[in-house]
Amino acid sequence: MDDLDKAILGLLSGDARISVATLARKLRVARSTIQARIERLEVTGVIAGYTVKLGEAARAGRLRATVLLMIEPRAQAAILSRLRAIPEVERISTTSGRIDLLLQVASNSTTQLDGVLDQIGEMQGVKNSESLIHLSTKLDRAV
Repeated sequence: MDDLDKAILGLLSGDARISVATLARKLRVARSTIQARIERLEVTGVIAGYTVKLGEAARAGRLRATVLLMIEPRAQAAILSRLRAIPEVERISTTSGRIDLLLQVASNSTTQLDGVLDQIGEMQGVKNSESLIHLSTKLDRAV
């Protein structure tokens, strides 16, 4: 990936709906060059897809929490399967260190969030869980 690819990714990260013609004009290269680069970035998996990034107005009223899980050895596959079935679980990451899994959970109410956290904590193979409720976002660079 060279500087042109990085510039394309930077502009697409800011506005995934930007046209190929606008990209070409901003980067001062041929439209066909931009199209070929984007196709290559998609084929190689650098660009995995295009999505909508919700603004604060769309997220208003949603409660978010980060859940830190310590799990039993060899229980990961079964726990991941059960976690994937919970619609409020938005993201699951494995980690190094004392925490095995890091979850991002979202819900519409404290009651719903409490139920989801109880469901996760009661799963067979979960040794310990710690929940961190998100209060406000000070910076969000995620795409």
